[in-house]
Amino acid sequence: MESSTQKNNSLPSSIGVIMDGNRRYAKENSLPSFEGHRRGYEKLREFSKWAREAGIKELVVYAFSTENWNRQKTEVGFIMNLFRSGINSVIEDAMQNNVRIVFLGERSLLAEDIVNIMERAEVMTKDNDAFRFSIALSYGGRAEIIDAIHRIPDGAHKTITEEEFSDLLWTSGSMDPDLIIRTSGEERLSNFLPWQSVYSELFLTKTYWPAFSKEEFLSILKRYGERERRRGK
Repeated sequence: MESSTQKNNSLPSSIGVIMDGNRRYAKENSLPSFEGHRRGYEKLREFSKWAREAGIKELVVYAFSTENWNRQKTEVGFIMNLFRSGINSVIEDAMQNNVRIVFLGERSLLAEDIVNIMERAEVMTKDNDAFRFSIALSYGGRAEIIDAIHRIPDGAHKTITEEEFSDLLWTSGSMDPDLIIRTSGEERLSNFLPWQSVYSELFLTKTYWPAFSKEEFLSILKRYGERERRRGK
C-alpha cells in the first residue's frame, strides 16, 4: 500500500492565484500605475492559457478585494473600466476553449452595468465544461462566510455539515484549490478563500504579477508534484 505521505507526483486539479504587485511593477519600471494594472490584466489572460495547457481543471484568481474599494477613486475607476473593456475578449476566449466563467464576490458593491456584464458572461458560458475560470471581484473571504451563514436553512444550524456549508458559499460547485500562488513577495492570504484553502499548498514568489513567467509557473507545478500532502494525517 502506498504511504499517505508519499510525494504527490501529480498536477493540481485546482489553482488559486493572488495576483499582486501591479503597482510596484509599474513604479520599478518607471511606468504609470495604471499601466501596471493593464499589464497585469494581459498576464491573467496568458496565465489562464498556461493553466489550461498544463491540464489544470479549475482556476480562481483574486482580481479585486473588498478592501481594494478603499484605494483612490481614479485607480478603482481605471480597474473597473479595464474590466469593462476587456471582458468581451475573455468571453470570446471562453467560448472558443470550452471555458466556464464564474464570478465570486459582493455584487451589490459593483456598478449595475458591470453586474450585467458578469451575469451575461456566466449565462453564455454556463454549459462549458473543459475548464472553470472563477474571478473573485469585490471578494472578501469573511464576507463570503457571513453570507453563507445568513443562508443556512432555518433549523439546520446545529446539524449542518461541512459539505452542506460549502454548498452555500460563492464557490459552490468548485473544488478547493490544491495550490495557491501569491506573487510580489507578500506572505499572507489577505482574505482569499479562508474556508477553501485549509489544505492548499502555498507557493510565494517575489516576482511581481506582470513579470510572472510561464517558466516560473511550470517550475511551481514541478515543485508542487514533489511535495508531500498529508492533509492532517
